[in-house]
Amino acid sequence: MAVQTGLGEPRGPWFVSPELDPDGRGWSDVPGSGGPAGRRSWRDRLLSAAAVVALSTVSGAAAGTWAADRDGPGPSAASAAPVPAELVTAAGKTVPGVVSVMVAGRAGAGASGSGFAIDNEQHIVTNDHILARGGSGPVTVETSDGRRFAAEVVGRAPDSDLAVLKVPASAGLPPLPLAKANATRVGEPVLAVGSPLGLSGTVTAGIVSALNRQVRIGNGRHTAVQTDASINPGNSGGPLVNARGEVVGVNTAIATIDGTGSIGIGFAIPIDQVQHTADTIIGRGG
Repeated sequence: MAVQTGLGEPRGPWFVSPELDPDGRGWSDVPGSGGPAGRRSWRDRLLSAAAVVALSTVSGAAAGTWAADRDGPGPSAASAAPVPAELVTAAGKTVPGVVSVMVAGRAGAGASGSGFAIDNEQHIVTNDHILARGGSGPVTVETSDGRRFAAEVVGRAPDSDLAVLKVPASAGLPPLPLAKANATRVGEPVLAVGSPLGLSGTVTAGIVSALNRQVRIGNGRHTAVQTDASINPGNSGGPLVNARGEVVGVNTAIATIDGTGSIGIGFAIPIDQVQHTADTIIGRGG
């Protein structure tokens, strides 16, 4: 019997940290890991010397299930940090510049995620894996006030998992300011903004948990910003912003145990990498 979630059916391909399981297998796929052949306690799993953490891109898909049919509840997300008043202001400034990204696929399949405006020319940064999973079908973006626009794919950088879209000037998206390179600090409060499970304009709060975290996504390795702000399928391509409303990274992947969703370990591509790649795609520099 199908499980009705009421929020769509998130799904994501698997990715792993370079220091962990090289095959990208989740708990249930690892011999002796407590999969269907013999489940072990959570404590045993977490203490296992062969512990595997699966990293999933956080785009949503129009077909298939990601965690809705799992047996029993998964681990709850880590508690978010108290929200400083500055973050309320930052959220108000950020949401209007963030869009939902939808890619139409074949036979009703497709992919969805998030993106944000980076300049007055209405260029939008998002994750390349959203476009890849949508099969390079037509792209539509939806603004925070519900308007929809056909988006042009300006260029893609699969190795960086970034892509740039462009919408008509009539969209009037306010560009988000970008943080200075190397200005992000561990412990500072941040917001993740996007469309998890298709819920546009969702804002979650946390802190920067670590910098320069080496994470393997696809065939490449990325130096990522780690955060405990809740990130889920559909957040892919959305901004991670600081208390000043400056983008410090692009939300791209999460760590999960048994594929059960956010456990408070998310990863964002640092803004200096994002800006360099976006400028190269748009043709503003090398």
